[in-house]
Amino acid sequence: MADVKWIKITTGMFDNRKIKHLRKLPDGNNIVLIWIMLLTMAGKCNSDGRIFLTEDIPYTTKMLADELGFKENIVKQAILSLEQLGMIIRSGDFITVAGWQEHQNTEGMDKIRESKRMAQSRWRDKQKAKKSTVDSFVESTVDSTVDSTRCLVDDAEEEREEDKERDKREIKEVEEKKIDYDCIVQMYNAHCPSLPAVKCLSDARKKAIKARLNHYTFDDFEEMFKKAESSDFLKGKNNRNWIATFDWLLKDTNMAKVLDDNYANTAPTSKTNYSGNNRVADQLDESYKMMAEWAQERAEKGGFADEERD
Repeated sequence: MADVKWIKITTGMFDNRKIKHLRKLPDGNNIVLIWIMLLTMAGKCNSDGRIFLTEDIPYTTKMLADELGFKENIVKQAILSLEQLGMIIRSGDFITVAGWQEHQNTEGMDKIRESKRMAQSRWRDKQKAKKSTVDSFVESTVDSTVDSTRCLVDDAEEEREEDKERDKREIKEVEEKKIDYDCIVQMYNAHCPSLPAVKCLSDARKKAIKARLNHYTFDDFEEMFKKAESSDFLKGKNNRNWIATFDWLLKDTNMAKVLDDNYANTAPTSKTNYSGNNRVADQLDESYKMMAEWAQERAEKGGFADEERD
């Protein structure tokens, strides 16, 4: 498989919170440089973000240090930091760039180019056929040729519009495939070990993720998952031992409440029990609301029946 000759890096790269965090670490600038070099290596491997010496032989940290020209301890620190931030994923000894589609989408571009090429080819073939028909009419009679040509031009214009609409639909399908649903699931499983793990990605879950991405970013998803994991209430410390799930977090109202710290733990104070009692009462009210939602979902037999159509 030929290597990729370019990768996408945005001009706002150094405004990203993860990049800012990396640069504050010891040898942070070197870690950011190693990140960019790993992106180029993933492009050379051209295997959906995987980085390897060969498809069967992964890079060790010693091999990466020799390849990139850094000390092995700096490479080890870089790999650990990037993995903790969810920027890379380690499967066994292999390294994969998370969200590779954000940096490269050769498959999507190839499909768009191929779609355009086929549409143009179809249009040219139709034009040749129409021209041949027009020529045959010219040989028979001038009057009939004029009428037929007018009809053929109208037909050609109509078919050209149909081709344009078909191209738009094909491009839209390719664009929809750019959403990295697996990255969201991997992010949830990594940041929420106390919550039920996600093992499969259904169409309903994809629909919910797509709906949330109309208003939120990948960083917002990561922040929500971290806050959910830090919340005792969402991890089962409530009056019915209820635990939040991936599907529950994906609901619009629930995602907003988690991001707004509605389920954050209350710091213990020695001033008065009044605020503590209020917090308990609030959690009880919230628990009753969730019980009502759970009962409604069971009755409707569908976790996403009420999901808004974004």
